[in-house]
Amino acid sequence: MNKTINLRVKKEIDRTSEAKVLKLKGALITKGYTEIIHIKDENEDFYLNTFSTDPDRKKEAENYVLEFITFNGLNDSIFLIDNVKSNFTLL
Repeated sequence: MNKTINLRVKKEIDRTSEAKVLKLKGALITKGYTEIIHIKDENEDFYLNTFSTDPDRKKEAENYVLEFITFNGLNDSIFLIDNVKSNFTLL
């Protein structure tokens, strides 16, 4: 079963950052991490971008995203969201 990776992308970013975000999305497809990236409004400030990848490549894809964000100075524009839910027991 494929694993989902979620990215939170700011709606209001400059053109240079927007081009870099598009480059990241294209690279994820070109490198074979996914075939499609789904985009929806998360709230008034952010888009939620999701894509599925092979479970064996999930960590590799996440590392690629994090390195791309850091290398391209997108730390304030795009965020990798940990989609693992914690289970809490209320006593």
